[in-house]
Amino acid sequence: MTSPASWVTQWDWSPWSLSVGAALWATGLAVSLGLLIAWAMLSCREPWRSAIDTVLVLPLVLPPTVVGFGLLVLLGRQGPIGLALESIGVSVVFSPLGTVVAATVVAFPLAYRTLLSTFEQLDPDLLRAARTLGLNGWQIFWRVRLPLARSGLVAAALLTFARSLGEFGATVMLAGNIPGRTQTIPSAIFAAVEAGDWPRAQLWVWLSIAMALLAIVGLNQAARRPW
Repeated sequence: MTSPASWVTQWDWSPWSLSVGAALWATGLAVSLGLLIAWAMLSCREPWRSAIDTVLVLPLVLPPTVVGFGLLVLLGRQGPIGLALESIGVSVVFSPLGTVVAATVVAFPLAYRTLLSTFEQLDPDLLRAARTLGLNGWQIFWRVRLPLARSGLVAAALLTFARSLGEFGATVMLAGNIPGRTQTIPSAIFAAVEAGDWPRAQLWVWLSIAMALLAIVGLNQAARRPW
């Protein structure tokens, strides 16, 4: 019987490195885009605001496989965006880049909504005071809004990272489940269970739980910390 220590040394740990790497990239992209779009939405008026907000949040409520299929249609070799990318030598489908794109699209609504709510809760008197001091919109964003929204920014990053780590459906649709190339932790769990390799599946499950708990602890600490 194989010992647990030998299981660990013999296993392919690429799903862990790919998942963490993709989640870090997705967090950076989603939070950056969410920051700018949430700021732009503050000046957007109805009915455009509701319509745009609905589209931006849609990946959060759709089944991940539906999101993945939509990305496959757009970014596939015959898709409108995929054709343009192929012409410059960039391939998204069945590539590590696909894992980043899928995680970013699925996790983006969390970053966007968290940051928008944070911006909306800022004291308007402070923003008016900044305007009376002669600051323009861009300066107010960098010098007033962003420092005041640090707790929301940290929360958005942690939520996005945790969501990106757990992404499965959209990733499998767009990037596939290629061991050593596009296989993330969730798809590795699925493959291990399908193959009857319960020790491998359990290791990935416990590792996922540990990372999720760390993200929750960090989120709670950020909420309590006086920024």
